[in-house]
Amino acid sequence: MPKIYEEITYIYVGNIVKEMKLDSMNMTIGFRISKLVAPIVGNVICLSRAQFSAVKMSNPDYKAATSIHEFTVKNIKGEDVKLDVYKGHVCIIVNVASQCGLTANNYKQLNELYEKYAEDKGLRILAFPCNQFAGQEPGNPEDIVCFASERKVKFDLFEKIDVNGDGASPLWKFLKHKQGGTLGNFVKWNFTKFIVDKDGVPVERHGPNVDPLDLVKSLEKYW
Repeated sequence: MPKIYEEITYIYVGNIVKEMKLDSMNMTIGFRISKLVAPIVGNVICLSRAQFSAVKMSNPDYKAATSIHEFTVKNIKGEDVKLDVYKGHVCIIVNVASQCGLTANNYKQLNELYEKYAEDKGLRILAFPCNQFAGQEPGNPEDIVCFASERKVKFDLFEKIDVNGDGASPLWKFLKHKQGGTLGNFVKWNFTKFIVDKDGVPVERHGPNVDPLDLVKSLEKYW
């Protein structure tokens, strides 16, 4: 008669503490060990291998996703943010850089848009620093926060990411998949802007040459 195996993984603060295979012969020993381990490591979560994989999978396949609300990203402090917090809000998602020739004008106008429409219309702006274009966002999170603070930025800043390539953020893969660009879906430069409607669906894409204030007519269609 074949042995029946049950895999149990003990996880503490995201790290695997103990993994063992229990069969009918050593199950009693296994549970005694678990009782000894638990008080040592504190709060222990017992997960099957399938459940452990689900914990690691924080984002959907970008080709199958239908809304940004399905994604989780990290803010500039490194904290997880589930984008379903933006349900009911029209959003602008933009890749930013602090040393680009477009920086001053874009930061100024993004601020103006946010100050004018955040409270009145519920506009949200999600800015993702990116260093993929001529190395124009070289700083660490503290540098980026300092730069934004000096410009009195009030919109939401997220961690520095890649927007192109295999290592691109899953969110940005999704945005490009839903709103392709001229001569290819890849992002061409800093300050590419995606408009996302209240349901989290990317509805428009605008290149770096489009000033933020020029997006108002487009935004009005989705308030």
